[in-house]
Amino acid sequence: MSGQELPGKPPSLAAIERHARGVIERLPAAFRAHLGDVVLVVEEEADEEMLASVGLEHPLELTGVYHGRPVGEKSAFDSGVMPDRIHLYRQAILAEWCETGVRLDDLVAHVTIHEIGHHFGLSDDDMHALEDAVAD
Repeated sequence: MSGQELPGKPPSLAAIERHARGVIERLPAAFRAHLGDVVLVVEEEADEEMLASVGLEHPLELTGVYHGRPVGEKSAFDSGVMPDRIHLYRQAILAEWCETGVRLDDLVAHVTIHEIGHHFGLSDDDMHALEDAVAD
């Protein structure tokens, strides 16, 4: 996926997923080592239940979400729980891309790293530093 994907059709779910996986591959090894069991899911948009759970009403307001417990809160006694998941929402990402003019690859990287940051319990400053570390 190039930075803007213009002109032509908007990138597919698969294209956004490929880019998000590329971002993950460029993370420092110390981070990648703790992402092996995290599932990456790219969907068209968040459903009503998801939106309600984060206090939003419109699917274009949610570009991504992390489901799970941050690494520092996990326990050896956790069993039978769903794997941690990172959801990216294509329609919201595309809407933000059109609205802001931010390069699409940068936007996908930003959303992906933000959700990964929740997995690690990172602060916003730490997430920005990690984003800088994987920049092309």
